[in-house]
Amino acid sequence: MAESKAKGSANPERHKFPIKSILVTQPQPTTDNSPYLSIAEKYGIKVDFRAFIEVEPVPFKEFRKDKVDILSHTAVIFTSRNAVDHFFRICQESKIEMPADMKYFCISDQTAYYLQKYITLRKRKLFVGEKTAKDLFEVIKKHKNEKFLFPCSNIRKDDIPEFLTTNKIKHTEAIIYKTVAADLSDLDDVTYDCLAFFSPSGIHSLFINFPDFKQNNTRIAAFGPTTAKAVRDAGLELDIEAPMPNAPSMTGAIEVYIQNQMQEAKK
Repeated sequence: MAESKAKGSANPERHKFPIKSILVTQPQPTTDNSPYLSIAEKYGIKVDFRAFIEVEPVPFKEFRKDKVDILSHTAVIFTSRNAVDHFFRICQESKIEMPADMKYFCISDQTAYYLQKYITLRKRKLFVGEKTAKDLFEVIKKHKNEKFLFPCSNIRKDDIPEFLTTNKIKHTEAIIYKTVAADLSDLDDVTYDCLAFFSPSGIHSLFINFPDFKQNNTRIAAFGPTTAKAVRDAGLELDIEAPMPNAPSMTGAIEVYIQNQMQEAKK
């Protein structure tokens, strides 16, 4: 992995070096229409994918120790596909069949659509936010009398639990899966001009695998404010931050950076 003189140190001249390779710290896309592949083709850039974090199930025996009574709740909040998968795994192992009147609150249409893998949804029992947790809060406020179950990872954002607590909404948090650092030892001799991160866990994994990582000329891209904060807290310099007003996606922000570089090179 990239090296430099001191942790977090980065050559201030690094922006003059064109990005010719990008490591996206997520799994390889399953389709051929990934916007990253479009960037690779458009600018002649090598783009690789490698998940920096892995998801491990919380064993049923461990889950039971928390004494979470699933059926004592009237609503479930889902923020990801992983939460959906592991929640219904727990239900299966517990031999629990979800009642027809259970309400489901999903952070996005994508999560709601994925939920249909496990249950037949009725519109009056499904509530969906636009995209973010804040959007979902507005929906939850209209159902303050429900008793919510929030299945999540051992590493999660504080926004949903804090919102529920602040608004005195009955809820239970259930850790049903764990986010852990992936083994990246095979990347030891690989260098990239840009590393794209999507969660604080990805930054944590970087230093778990490469405790002596130095930024040097490597550009760091981060999606979301919590990831950006994790980059800076790790002593790294953040070069590409998404979303931006003119680039709501990571690929859009990277492309803006590349285009700015190209314009500077012409001066």
